[in-house]
Amino acid sequence: MADKAGTADEHGDGHGDGHGHGDGHGDGHGHGDGHGDDGALPDGSLLRAVFADLGAGVYLTDHTGRITAVNPRAVTLLGRPAAALLGAEDHDLLHRGPGGEVIPRTACQVAEVLEHGRVVRGEIECDTFLDGGGHLLPIAWVASPIHRDGRIRGAAVLFVDATERLAAARRQADQLAALEDLTERLTVLTEITTVLTQTLDVDEALGRLGRLTVPRLADWAAVDLYTGPQDIRRVTIAAPREHGGEQVWQGPLPPLTDSSQAPLAHVLRSGEAVLLGPDDVAAPADTPLDVAHRELYTAFGATSMIIVPLRTSRQVLGALTVARVDPARPFDVADLTLIADIGRRAGLAVDNARLFGQQRDVAETMQRHLLAPLPCVDHLGLVARYRPAPKGSQVGGDWYDAFLLVDGVTALVIGDVAGHDLKAAADMAQLRNMLRSLAWDRREPPSVIIDRLDNAMIAVSDIPMATMILARVEGPRQGPWQLHWVSAGHPPPLLVTAEGHTRYLESGQNLLLGAGLEPGTSRYDAIEPLPAHSTLLLYTDGLIETTGADLDVGMNRLRRHAAALAGHPLDEFCDQLLERMPSDGMDDIALLAMRLPGAGTGADV
Repeated sequence: MADKAGTADEHGDGHGDGHGHGDGHGDGHGHGDGHGDDGALPDGSLLRAVFADLGAGVYLTDHTGRITAVNPRAVTLLGRPAAALLGAEDHDLLHRGPGGEVIPRTACQVAEVLEHGRVVRGEIECDTFLDGGGHLLPIAWVASPIHRDGRIRGAAVLFVDATERLAAARRQADQLAALEDLTERLTVLTEITTVLTQTLDVDEALGRLGRLTVPRLADWAAVDLYTGPQDIRRVTIAAPREHGGEQVWQGPLPPLTDSSQAPLAHVLRSGEAVLLGPDDVAAPADTPLDVAHRELYTAFGATSMIIVPLRTSRQVLGALTVARVDPARPFDVADLTLIADIGRRAGLAVDNARLFGQQRDVAETMQRHLLAPLPCVDHLGLVARYRPAPKGSQVGGDWYDAFLLVDGVTALVIGDVAGHDLKAAADMAQLRNMLRSLAWDRREPPSVIIDRLDNAMIAVSDIPMATMILARVEGPRQGPWQLHWVSAGHPPPLLVTAEGHTRYLESGQNLLLGAGLEPGTSRYDAIEPLPAHSTLLLYTDGLIETTGADLDVGMNRLRRHAAALAGHPLDEFCDQLLERMPSDGMDDIALLAMRLPGAGTGADV
């Protein structure tokens, strides 16, 4: 009965035979006028109207699962006439899995309703009905048992078209996936930016870049630096996990030629990023540079690649190549944008590192030239060492000096100006020259000279603070000798005897330069006998200080190593101390060592 709700029996008698609706009479549960007690049902015509006009599809089954009634909405949604539905077994006719597969009867949820009498709801993303045209209709549904006389007589299945709801859920899932992808890309960019700015060593930074790129963005990656057509160098290879020995691919590459049309050559010449598909990857090589680049494809595999420039606004500094092996995961335009952004950031990091390196080399050269050669003193052995910091700014205000005074006495100086940059090196040179002038000008104790230097530094320079030791090595050529010195906040000298006994000379410690002495006060000197064959070591704090370690640990370590090296030649003594003393690489180091001869003899160092 398509025009009357598609019932199998238009005039059902209401006795629950499973083939009709009945008219609401004779079942002992309701009254035709819809009036009565609180449990009364509406009359049959009203129920039939509800069934017929409901906006959702409804069909009823008997206890075997055969369809006994359908409403017009179900006929419309299923695209089947009522006659084709009535009497058919609902599971075989309608129920399908998400891929159109027939669901085993043992897994049928409507059958479960008929067997156990439970209300069951279907999964919107899993369930479909097969319509009359052979298409799958995504549905949201609920099935409820029909009871009469204490027995399950059938099931009522209500369903709606879930196409739009499912599409909305998929759009939401796509949006969420896109948001997660964007978040991941931003996270990668943030991490790569952080890594690139943590070091000013180009090779180290680009090595970290490769390790962050693989496997998160690509299956393998390579970075080439470019300083000119004749100077291309592969600095890093992040190989697939199953490959080892990637070092063999690093090193100089063939030159860039004007005739090459290969992707790497195009990127280095134009500064434009390229996205390569399988045909591009398979193209034959046209120059030795392209051959060297394609050796990576052969070794590691590739079906999709991106090559982007490492560039600044001024120049191309190299190229980053990333590749994927799986043809099901090709790079797309969004990947190209991301990798190009990474290339720009890497280019800026390379440029900054190169500029820093140039500045460092200039500063270090200047600083070494400012450290004057040591004087030749017949009876004294003098050796100095300067080592710039491996990390940080790599130059600073540490210096040593030694010179003969007008009275023939040898002056020794070790100092450290605050700061670790080019200005600190310039301040060091200024302070050294001021001290030389003041020390030569008059025959005065070291403390008086240092006080005058402090006043001059505050008055005529912008040097913030400095520490320093100024010492006079007094005594005739054959001995005995003494050290007459003052320390302005500097680590104490270390005296090492020929037998390996060590002692820090701490009695001459005073306020550092630039702190400002109280009016009416002055620094004081100290005098210490110097045994024959002994070694005096002046040093800056970079030798004994390491980040997070107690200063006493470094000083005790220096005493122990100096004692072990007491009998070594003075050059070896200094070199071995620098080798043995640990350093965090954040500060430069200056050493000045003096060794005395035996009493009554000439120089024997």
